[in-house]
Amino acid sequence: MKIIKDKVAKLSFVALLVAMTAAMFYAPTASAHGEKSQAAFMRMRTIHWFDLNWSKEEVPVNETMTISGKFLVFAGWPETVDKPEVSFLNVGIPGPVFIRAGSWIGGQLVPRSVSLELGEVYEFKVLLKARRPGDWHVHSMMNVQGGGPIIGPGKWVTITGSMSEFVNPVTTLTGQTINLENYALDNVYFWHAVWFAIAFAWLLFWIKRPLFVPRHIAVSTGKADSLISAGDKKIGMLFGVGTLVIVAASMGATNEKYPVTTPLQAGLLRGMKTYQMPEANVSVKVDDATYRVPGRAMQMTLTITNNGDSAVRLGEFNTAGVRFLDPAVHEDDTAYPDDLLAEEGLTVSDNSPLAPGETRTIEVTASDAAWEVYRLADLIYDPDSRFAGLLFFWDEKGNRQLVTVDAPLIPTFI
Repeated sequence: MKIIKDKVAKLSFVALLVAMTAAMFYAPTASAHGEKSQAAFMRMRTIHWFDLNWSKEEVPVNETMTISGKFLVFAGWPETVDKPEVSFLNVGIPGPVFIRAGSWIGGQLVPRSVSLELGEVYEFKVLLKARRPGDWHVHSMMNVQGGGPIIGPGKWVTITGSMSEFVNPVTTLTGQTINLENYALDNVYFWHAVWFAIAFAWLLFWIKRPLFVPRHIAVSTGKADSLISAGDKKIGMLFGVGTLVIVAASMGATNEKYPVTTPLQAGLLRGMKTYQMPEANVSVKVDDATYRVPGRAMQMTLTITNNGDSAVRLGEFNTAGVRFLDPAVHEDDTAYPDDLLAEEGLTVSDNSPLAPGETRTIEVTASDAAWEVYRLADLIYDPDSRFAGLLFFWDEKGNRQLVTVDAPLIPTFI
């Protein structure tokens, strides 16, 4: 009976090992992201992306496209999220379907982390090279140390062609041109096989003896020392010494073969060039703001003062990448993602031109299914229930002004 139990235990262990190994090589296809699961306050009160442009909606393998636009680092950054003192401009894509060929902030190449200032606007561009065919959701994204990835708006982009045709040529410091897509791939396979074989041999050595039940009994009866023999200790030392020898020998051979190397760059770029938006001559005070749950609409009472010399009208409210427009003032012509664009989602109680020097209190309603689809309504369940966003005003000459708003948000259920 004991022999049967031992055999069953060993077979179960081997089956588990095989299942875990198979899982390592299984990679299901992902096409979109979980940006909807990111907390609403994170998307509303950290990085505000606007004027975004995806240069292409269809791109062949080996060809490039760009994501460009601007982002505002919100001055009312939430206290629960680390400040963007160490940030990295990135893209949100489902795996290496593109490679990032370059990224720029304020016209400066940013291959490493940067320090961003609260309340400032930055212009950015990311150059992407198509690698894997398919339909992919491509996002702007900012990685913040201590704050995680802050995902911006995403758009579907189609890559055509064959992945087997993809190449990624790079010229090294010694003048040699290599293809990073398959450079030293045989060596990678070899070392994976070597270490997997060593690990498998180590596991086989230990599972050839009694496993769970006999070992538990030995430990429970105070005979744990009897489980490891002198021979076991010698084998363990052999594996340990052998591993060190392999690592030392391979490291020496590598240093001899590649004497010229450059360490990974991990510095921090400071003093990034900001983008100077036209000075806003409009001041906005949020008197109150509510979210009407049944109607999927946010209602704001705003007191607006025009301090400029030209009449203005409110044309857009942008929050968490969702844009609510008043088509009588502004219509989008940038092919912005449909699911993030409420073309008639902004309603203003009195949106007649606000004359210079005039102050007016208006009711503004931003309504669209995107509140629920993108789970922005979850904000009302947050301990610090505040919303934030960008208001865009247009004057009679078509000039645009940006004003930020930030205030508590109260839910209503009637």
